[in-house]
Amino acid sequence: MTPHYSMVIQWSNEDQKFIVSLPEFGPYAHTHGDTYEEALKNGQDVLELLVEDYQARNQVLPNPLTSDRSLLIEAAS
Repeated sequence: MTPHYSMVIQWSNEDQKFIVSLPEFGPYAHTHGDTYEEALKNGQDVLELLVEDYQARNQVLPNPLTSDRSLLIEAAS
């Protein structure tokens, strides 16, 4: 089973690109794209490479960040 990792995609006015952060893998796990779709694809590619690298080096993968759906529903109420 592949863990479900977070991907944050935000527009950067400074770079004029979409910046992708992979928070479970630390502050330096980033990529980018000129379009949202390109950023998403690049983020998925980097995430796949990170998981493969961790596994190849027998490192323990980070725990995925999760949210509690009930807390989200309560916050929206």
